[in-house]
Amino acid sequence: MALLFQPGSKIVCIGDSITDFDRARPYGEGLNGGIGRSYVAIVDGLLKAVDPSLHLRFVNMGVGGNTVRDLAARWQTDVLNLHPDYVTVLIGINDVWRQYDTPEITEGHVYTPEYQETLSRLVETTLPEVKRMVLMTPYIIEPNREDPMRARMDEYGRIVKEIAGKNDIPCVDLQAAFDRYCKEYYPASINWDRIHPNTAGHCIIARALLNAIGFDWK
Repeated sequence: MALLFQPGSKIVCIGDSITDFDRARPYGEGLNGGIGRSYVAIVDGLLKAVDPSLHLRFVNMGVGGNTVRDLAARWQTDVLNLHPDYVTVLIGINDVWRQYDTPEITEGHVYTPEYQETLSRLVETTLPEVKRMVLMTPYIIEPNREDPMRARMDEYGRIVKEIAGKNDIPCVDLQAAFDRYCKEYYPASINWDRIHPNTAGHCIIARALLNAIGFDWK
């Protein structure tokens, strides 16, 4: 499998706090760690280290606390106006989480019909403008599938897979990646709230994304 990203490409990575992780404003790139400290930086660093001739330009456009509703509101300025060649999307965690940590504030909840419709629309309207998109499933670092929030997160993950399949684009199953980790380690070893991972957790995300885009680990 050849690397999905062609040499000289610009890749915009959009999402919530998992993507954001201290990136620069208004654009997550540039000197002094402008790209942030998330999986985006790890992917960028590995690709540059392995093949500097690729000259790939990564732009981190994550914003902490975002739902897919928030992404839609800033999609024109933070994605389309940047004229990327490729777009990666990791969204859905807060869409689920707000239903559990603030159950009474229902106006902040994004339920499955809105999530599916909004993400589908963003993908379908963006694909004609870029070479390819990559979707990543939301996740919770909780191996118990009977846990209410885990069960709901799985629903949103299935929606992401369906949208990716319908549009013939790569889908990165992050829940499966964290489930593999949790067979050997207790979840708290890489996170403090079942959502925000440490460096090892971001490496798990980066590894799953790199595998999906055809990175040659040799």
